[in-house]
Amino acid sequence: MSSQDFDVIVIGAGPGGYVAAIRASQLGLKVAIVEREHMGGICLNWGCIPTKAMLRSSEVFHLMHRAKEFGLKAEGISYDLDAVVKRSRTVAKQLNSGVGHLMKKNKVTVVMGAATLPAKGKVEVKAEDGVKSLTAKHIILATGARARELPGLEADGKRVWAYKSALTPPHMPKKLLVIGSGAIGIEFASFYNTLGAETTVVEVMDRILPVEDAEISAFAKKAFEKQGMKILQKAVVKKLDRAADKVTAHIEMGGKVETQEFDTVISAVGIVGNVEGLGLEALGVKIDRTHVVTDEYCRTGVDGLYAIGDVAGAPWLAHKASHEGVMVAEMIAGRKVHAVKPESIAGCTYCHPQIASVGLTEEKAKAAGYAVKVGRFPFIGNGKAIALGEPEGLIKTVFDAKTGELLGAHMVGAEVTELIQGYVVGRKLETTEEDLMETVFPHPTLSEMMHEAVLDAYGRAIHI
Repeated sequence: MSSQDFDVIVIGAGPGGYVAAIRASQLGLKVAIVEREHMGGICLNWGCIPTKAMLRSSEVFHLMHRAKEFGLKAEGISYDLDAVVKRSRTVAKQLNSGVGHLMKKNKVTVVMGAATLPAKGKVEVKAEDGVKSLTAKHIILATGARARELPGLEADGKRVWAYKSALTPPHMPKKLLVIGSGAIGIEFASFYNTLGAETTVVEVMDRILPVEDAEISAFAKKAFEKQGMKILQKAVVKKLDRAADKVTAHIEMGGKVETQEFDTVISAVGIVGNVEGLGLEALGVKIDRTHVVTDEYCRTGVDGLYAIGDVAGAPWLAHKASHEGVMVAEMIAGRKVHAVKPESIAGCTYCHPQIASVGLTEEKAKAAGYAVKVGRFPFIGNGKAIALGEPEGLIKTVFDAKTGELLGAHMVGAEVTELIQGYVVGRKLETTEEDLMETVFPHPTLSEMMHEAVLDAYGRAIHI
């Protein structure tokens, strides 16, 4: 068994791990990265990226049906699901090989295999060509997470799917049940509903997209229902009876259990951290509900061991993982760093209409004791939105009435996943309502609505 010594070993090559490895190498450290399956992790291969490729196909399909509105002719519109999936997989493959190239370019040693931590500062990797022993003073855990499986609702890849089957579907659903209305559930519901599946979404909470501002959730629900989706809130799927060609779901609502038949079920009920089989408990790492407990600097409490990204808990977002990876690499290299604050991280959902948010919801701001000023601006009041044929949407801002601090921003509508970053930068720079009001926004753009939503919070909106 050969032993190799490094300054830093990263376990997991997803958007947290590979970014941490690149930054550590840039800072002059000798780095190894261990990956058991795919370079780029779930995000690149089975998550963020391939889902966006598929959603783009459904968006174009939706627009083709609206051709007449734009003075265009498109007849005999249809789709080839295999070709849609093939494009999505090609996009993922291109980026996967891109990560491999980045590792070479940055002189990061890649070790493919499953890692364990037999002792502090040691990593053993079960690779195809035997067991490799690596040592380093600093180890970064970036092992990510996987789909949560509820008893009786487990995916089987035939009629009941988790995200992998939903991305490489064995058939096109005609009647689809989606369990869970977080970002993953809603994105798949949006994709298949647009392609013509009769779609029902079941959510245990009192509203869909429960982490979003209540007003945005309500707006999105109306838009989804208008598209033909059926949404059941405060509902629980108690069990699934599986047959060769159908699934009978027992759904409890208001104390009553009803059965409904579907040909396909997608389970999207959250995620669990990949903490098993690493030897973490023996090292003294604290684990709470499948996630590694860390401080704000991603330290586990075990000297030289850090955890970043999904395995370290919410928010489960790729960009949070990447940013933590950079922070930890810089900390190891002796740089002064700032902790990554969850409230400064934007969340984006790529359904139709898109949803994006940063900071506190109105409800949470009030619960935290703030007196708030709230501004809203509808897409129907924006020239670019009307010209695009996208007049349905809303931008909402929440300010601290005392200081003018932007506490949160929440959006639903076309391209809001691109717009949200304006508010993210504003919050990072600690801008006040006055700064935002005095900023000149270009015309005609969707971004003008961001200006108007600020103005509206202070009774100064121009175009409504």
